[in-house]
Amino acid sequence: MHLFQSLSKMWIDIARLRNEITCGYLDEQFCQIEDLQDEASPNFTEEVACLFFKDSARLMTNIEQAMEKNPRDFNRWDAHMQQLKGSCSSIGASRMKIECASFRNSCGDENAEGCVRSFQKVKREHGVLRQKLESYFQLLRQAGPAGTATRCGGA
Repeated sequence: MHLFQSLSKMWIDIARLRNEITCGYLDEQFCQIEDLQDEASPNFTEEVACLFFKDSARLMTNIEQAMEKNPRDFNRWDAHMQQLKGSCSSIGASRMKIECASFRNSCGDENAEGCVRSFQKVKREHGVLRQKLESYFQLLRQAGPAGTATRCGGA
């Protein structure tokens, strides 16, 4: 009976964390990705998330490098952020997407300080989302037969 109670509590924790993530950080696009997961690809959602984090880290590095150059090239900054915003849309990272849009608005206004503030928020939201999804996937691995999910490693 103790094992059953432990598993029940774990599934309650998984449901609570998933609800927290999907009610604040991810939109229905993430749910659609989860719906594509099946027995043939039991770790599909985690693999998509890992690809997102690898791609978004690369894109954020590109943005940082572009922002360090002088003179300021708002068109280049905007183009890089548009790529990141598209990546956020593909996984449903709603908070990140909002901050990407704010950054792009600042680019349109040629407001470097606004861009810097928005980019800091993008990076903060990225870190929070990564931590929450890593916790979520870790719980899923512990709870069920899909426990062989790949880890994102240092990506």
